[in-house]
Amino acid sequence: MDKLKNSGFYKLKFFIRPEEFKSILKLFETKQAQFHLTNYARAEHDQNQVYEAYQTFYQYFAAEEKRNDYHPFFVYSITVASNQESSGFFARNEGVPFPYGGQWAQDELPCILISFPKGFQINLEDEKGKYYIYEDIRDYKPLSYTFFNEITDSIKKMTKPLRFSAHDADAMKEQKPSVRISHDAIQDLSKSWIVSKYGLVIHGK
Repeated sequence: MDKLKNSGFYKLKFFIRPEEFKSILKLFETKQAQFHLTNYARAEHDQNQVYEAYQTFYQYFAAEEKRNDYHPFFVYSITVASNQESSGFFARNEGVPFPYGGQWAQDELPCILISFPKGFQINLEDEKGKYYIYEDIRDYKPLSYTFFNEITDSIKKMTKPLRFSAHDADAMKEQKPSVRISHDAIQDLSKSWIVSKYGLVIHGK
């Protein structure tokens, strides 16, 4: 049995201004979305709290001076319901590593990863016992898959691929991570402490 079939996630990495992020949050309003922290208590946040958490995360990286009293953190499991379907997305902050002085820099550029599983677990049983397989999520959660595409398409419309140059042995070789960034976020990041500290050049201003 091929358990790896339909495994993995549909995903998109992005970095956009808080106001732009708010427009994405609005799309969740019609889906009775619930945002839960992934800590032990699984505390639920409303959209205002999610927005404030993103704003704090964004401002940490957009600031001209680095804050030492705060570590950026944005992680939510998101459940959405539409008609008879219920499913989950996941959103968390990630870092974009880059070379500096012959090694990886101590800091990383920011992004948020939003993901949706490709597989739907089906529990089965035969003479050897219980087992499970993953079926294509699009067959079992078509509305959820469509909604995930709606979210990612909206992000893609306001962004373009992040391209930047870093000081390394290849003399400012262009970095091409799989991250999308908005025009306004490029403006902010270009004036940030992390760009100043490492002499990065963000392309496409």
